[in-house]
Amino acid sequence: MIGYAMCGSFCTMRKSLEILSSLSERFEMLPIMSHMTYETDTRFGKAADFIETAEAVCGRSIVHSIQDAEPLGPACPLDALLICPCTGNTLAKLARGITDTPVCMAAKAHLRSDRPLVIALASNDALSANLQSIAVLLSRKQVYFVPMHQDDPLHKPHSLVADFSLVIPTLEAAMEGRQPRPLFLE
Repeated sequence: MIGYAMCGSFCTMRKSLEILSSLSERFEMLPIMSHMTYETDTRFGKAADFIETAEAVCGRSIVHSIQDAEPLGPACPLDALLICPCTGNTLAKLARGITDTPVCMAAKAHLRSDRPLVIALASNDALSANLQSIAVLLSRKQVYFVPMHQDDPLHKPHSLVADFSLVIPTLEAAMEGRQPRPLFLE
């Protein structure tokens, strides 16, 4: 089973749900959402609609509490955990071992099983405040990044977003213990 965690990069949620749908054709999927994603309506969509879609695709309820995410390590091992999208906030928490959200707890619990964690970053401050977090996580065992690029260097000079077309190939590579390169795309 593959864990599929979603954080509050709301502008990428529709694309993320398309990827979840594609993965569900090949793998059994467990949906996980941050509190913010589970509870917040934005101009990009309503939380209830995202929840309904994810649960329908996966055929199971979303893990959306810290208590429900905690067993996703040794007690309930996943083959891999994918965070798509992963916000800069979640990235910083992962780099520092903070587990105050369902996604962070799922990642912490999952990494105890020494299995791959794949991060599809979508952050407006990745090349500033979160650059250190990227470096920290690149050095961690079993942590892999979906190759990423600047989505709008002129207007958002610190932003990085994963190339969502590479999420599935990156997951496959991570399950074989490989980090796809180059990591930073043009």
